[in-house]
Amino acid sequence: MSDGKKIFGETRRELIINWLQTSDSPITGGELAKRTNVSRQVIVQDISILKAKKHPILATAQGYIYIQTEPSQKVSRMIACKHTPDETKEELFTLVDHGVTVRQVVVEHAVYGEITASLMLSTRHDVEQFYTRLQKTQSALLSELTNGVHLHLIEANTSEQLDQAIEALDEKGFILKD
Repeated sequence: MSDGKKIFGETRRELIINWLQTSDSPITGGELAKRTNVSRQVIVQDISILKAKKHPILATAQGYIYIQTEPSQKVSRMIACKHTPDETKEELFTLVDHGVTVRQVVVEHAVYGEITASLMLSTRHDVEQFYTRLQKTQSALLSELTNGVHLHLIEANTSEQLDQAIEALDEKGFILKD
């Protein structure tokens, strides 16, 4: 979009809102930086300013999305899981293969309390991208802070889809039980 000219302040933030609102998929900070000819750090600051102004922008593993305020017809559920880091990809594939979106991961930290991260993983491609970023950045999974124990907020079109996905996770031993 940018022809090599830096786009400043409020104009840049208006463009960011427009791009996010009209995009069918998340847009990375790097892509927004490229479009406006600024650094990714400037984009991070812009997103913080926009969030402070009550714009419903969500940072996900795939990039930024603008949360549309239309009421969702989807059903959601919080599930408790436990597994090793090496089993995470299988867990996520199992969920998305059942038509489930993994919206969040949540862990209970001894010092910080509840830590929540937005994932928004709906397809195998999303999961692969998430894993590529983990490997590229050499980041740790949040569940590694809690010996594999974590929660997921999941959603689907029907309760039956959620039930089937949870049953599949349970068969693999990933559902935390008392």
